[in-house]
Amino acid sequence: MTGRLNSAQPFALGLFRMVIGLLFACHGAAKLLGVLGGADGDGGTVDTGTWPYWYAAVIELVGGSLVLLGLGTRAAAFISSGAMAYAYFKVHQPGALWPVENGGEGAAMYCWAMLLLVFTGSGAFGLDRLFTRRSSANGQRTAEQAPATA
Repeated sequence: MTGRLNSAQPFALGLFRMVIGLLFACHGAAKLLGVLGGADGDGGTVDTGTWPYWYAAVIELVGGSLVLLGLGTRAAAFISSGAMAYAYFKVHQPGALWPVENGGEGAAMYCWAMLLLVFTGSGAFGLDRLFTRRSSANGQRTAEQAPATA
């Protein structure tokens, strides 16, 4: 049973990455483009250049899109995780100690999900793997990445 689950790990990780990236990008698109209800629920957008909301929205849209595609996953996830840690500690945490009290559950979950992707990489279905295969076909050496097991 464990062997079968371990062999499916890259695929489960790839699906996890795509879902997290899509949801994260949707947050940024709502804030920047006014789609999906917008920043205020009425189709509004965040004012350009406002700190930290506009910058967070750009990180959410670009970082989420890169994570969704599996392109530069580790770097995009690292920056996205840091943005969500900042959002939690500067915006949510001053309101109350626990995320359920201060409305910071989303920021905390995205922070930890993105941090997980920093350490695991893109998994299956990512463009990172496509470019790795092409570069190894051109004669460059690449390290084969094995799934993490406990």
